[in-house]
Amino acid sequence: MARTVDGKQLKYTGKVQPQPKEQDPQTGQILYPYLPSEKLVEAVNLAIALERPLLLKGEPGCGKTKLARAVAYELDLPYEAWYIKSTSRARDGLYTYDAVGRLRDAQLAASKIDEEAAVQAKNADAYVEWGPLGRAFRNEQPTIVLIDEIDKADIDFPNDLLLELDEQRFEVTEVKQNSPLKKIQAKATPIVFITSNDEKDLPDAFLRRCLFHYVKFPERQQLINIVKTRFSVSPLELVDAIIDRFLELREEMRRDKGEAGKKVSTSELMDWVRILSHHQDDEILSKLKTELLYPGVLLKNWDDYRRYGEQMRSQSEA
Repeated sequence: MARTVDGKQLKYTGKVQPQPKEQDPQTGQILYPYLPSEKLVEAVNLAIALERPLLLKGEPGCGKTKLARAVAYELDLPYEAWYIKSTSRARDGLYTYDAVGRLRDAQLAASKIDEEAAVQAKNADAYVEWGPLGRAFRNEQPTIVLIDEIDKADIDFPNDLLLELDEQRFEVTEVKQNSPLKKIQAKATPIVFITSNDEKDLPDAFLRRCLFHYVKFPERQQLINIVKTRFSVSPLELVDAIIDRFLELREEMRRDKGEAGKKVSTSELMDWVRILSHHQDDEILSKLKTELLYPGVLLKNWDDYRRYGEQMRSQSEA
């Protein structure tokens, strides 16, 4: 089932992890281990084998965005990230064309101020700048592409990518017909991960072209493993106490808000553990029993801050 490129089998296992304090060569940021479930590993390999985008949904902070970088790390493939905004257009991920720059150079050429600008203004190709998906199409290697939070964009955005994702090609409309940049065909099919927080429904035509996986919130043992791989927190009793308090808070929020309500996530747990790890173990163990330490790290609005802080105080008094 695995896809093979130049004799190399593209199969994700989730077992190849960065070394402590290893940095991303592109951004310089520290890389952290990513611990996927067996079902998620299976979904990734299906997407690679079928050459289909993998659409990932799940509550915010559950690790959807970081999966693509983890796959790129293990498979040692180029990585491109496209972070979607409300103003994003589908073409932006393919290329942008600097029409203003060409007009400026044409004006300089007309006034004979800049001979170099005059030469460049005649060449429309010089004003094309490739976007993340465009660079992936032009790469000789399969490229891991993250399209993050696609549901932030206009409803037409996914439909505007149907041809590009389905047939792995696009056209640059601004260049001449005989330009080598006119028609771009993917040299190697990229491995595309698309994340959505379900802020809006995606079109059926788009969904048909994707594989789908719902990233579940990690269970207790998974959370313990995540914390242990990222922080030197000890003893195990302290890790247990931190995770238990965190899960109690999530359950309280679920009871109050329902499944659709905003609950504390793994990203907030990581911030919380980072702060707690700067204190003495005994001090943290003692205080966790009577108060919600650093609630501003976990709770992001005043109602939550007030409600769950008061609950913790009332429980300690009882």
